[in-house]
Amino acid sequence: MAVNELEVRRSSASVLGFLGGARKLPTVSKYIDTSTCIGCKACEIACQEWNDLPEVATVQAGSYQTLPDLHAGYWNLIRFNEMEHGDTLVWLMRKDQCMHCEDPGCLEACPAPGAIVQYANGIVDVNPDKCIGCAYCASGCPFNVPKFAEKTGKMQKCTLCVDRSRVGLEPACVKSCPTGCLHFGTKDDMLSLAKGRVAQLKATGFAQAAVYDPPGVGGTAVVTVLAHGDHPEWYGLPKDPQVPLGVKLWKGFLRPLGFLAVLGAVVGAFGHHLYHGNKGHVDPGPRDPDETGTAA
Repeated sequence: MAVNELEVRRSSASVLGFLGGARKLPTVSKYIDTSTCIGCKACEIACQEWNDLPEVATVQAGSYQTLPDLHAGYWNLIRFNEMEHGDTLVWLMRKDQCMHCEDPGCLEACPAPGAIVQYANGIVDVNPDKCIGCAYCASGCPFNVPKFAEKTGKMQKCTLCVDRSRVGLEPACVKSCPTGCLHFGTKDDMLSLAKGRVAQLKATGFAQAAVYDPPGVGGTAVVTVLAHGDHPEWYGLPKDPQVPLGVKLWKGFLRPLGFLAVLGAVVGAFGHHLYHGNKGHVDPGPRDPDETGTAA
């Protein structure tokens, strides 16, 4: 889908993104309840089919997990993790995908103007027409999501089915889920649903149940319920994800400084022109006959 079909709130390496002031709509959000996921992988197939993604060779590594990690051609992956909890072996499953951060490190790290955009509804997307395939976005993502596509030379990731959500439809993965593990709506509604589910889990013995919505990235559009909320790493999630310091430095200091330097150069050149004026053509006077080879 073309980027201009949805209003853009922020875009990578843009002066407007630095200055701010773009319109902000209610954030759309996906709810994931890891405690009711059965690992059926219907969401994986729905994602592949709806987004017309290529076939990716699966890897057998002694697990039911389809691939070891997300892939440029596989944006949605159910992670299977076996953990020892006291005297019990627990089998934890989580739907892994782009988290669509409120403060996306991928967008901040990207040096190509408009290659990564955040729409007014909060969805973070890659514009393939402007992506230069440098993979800097991957270095800015604390969730290790964007992947490089060898065939196209572009970065790819989950779009939260932006083509569906912009017309009021739920993402393909949510549509396919048979257990109610996935829901879609506004961020406020999904947070309310998640908090209610956490209360149910605590009432049934999961004292550490929690909502995963990390503040280090401004919160995420993917709201996740964890039965073992004190151990997000058991699900393959960082405890306290942050935009890398180098990216923050680029965003907060170097990029504005570069913009001001360019602006200063333009203003200086214009001021010089106004002060000194246009000298026009200066007549050098008669030439020496020896230079021209002719007499005056």
